[in-house]
Amino acid sequence: MWSLGALPQTLVWDRQAGLHATSGRPTTQFAAFCGQLRVDWHFCDARDPQAKGVVERLQDFMERSFEPGRTFANELDCQLQLDCWFSERANARMHKTLRARPIDRLIEERQVMAPLPASMPDTDRRWVLRVPPDPYLRLDTCDYSLDPGLVGRRVDVRVDQREITAVALDTGELACRHPRSFAKHRTITALEHARTLKTQRGERRGEPDVEIRSLALYDELIA
Repeated sequence: MWSLGALPQTLVWDRQAGLHATSGRPTTQFAAFCGQLRVDWHFCDARDPQAKGVVERLQDFMERSFEPGRTFANELDCQLQLDCWFSERANARMHKTLRARPIDRLIEERQVMAPLPASMPDTDRRWVLRVPPDPYLRLDTCDYSLDPGLVGRRVDVRVDQREITAVALDTGELACRHPRSFAKHRTITALEHARTLKTQRGERRGEPDVEIRSLALYDELIA
């Protein structure tokens, strides 16, 4: 929608978890998102392969026409190449069913679409956690380091599509800032966190302080 620069009247979805609750009803988060944008939603009926085929046909077209033979440095590079491919090739071709170029139809559609709101909905995931003795937080299957100096304190975690940040609730200190990883089962540790952990572990392994009594005390006891 941000790429289009305008809002449609209705968003059409299959019954994906996170968007669809039950019986054609949206989840609370998705309903709030649509409410802020003032757009309607429509979920395809269960066991309706024709409707689902319309929704998924674009995905199949991308897998067969865009992905083969390409390499991507990261998810941002993939999105950039995809945007260029849509604007220069996919939407510029003559569509057999429409009997028109999608790029030309888009110009007509924008004339009846609603404008984007002045402020976009906040789609970041947020929660509060207490920094554990092993200072890491888990998102999906990856672990991200937190400031070991904040162990035992509560932090506000915010996650978007590109970054994970956390700040202490009481002082606003930065607990972490990591690029989000979409790989599986990774452990991401900031350099400053690794240095602090190494120092703390070295201190724990050090010799404990033991009181050394004066020998004169034993001489007095014997006498």
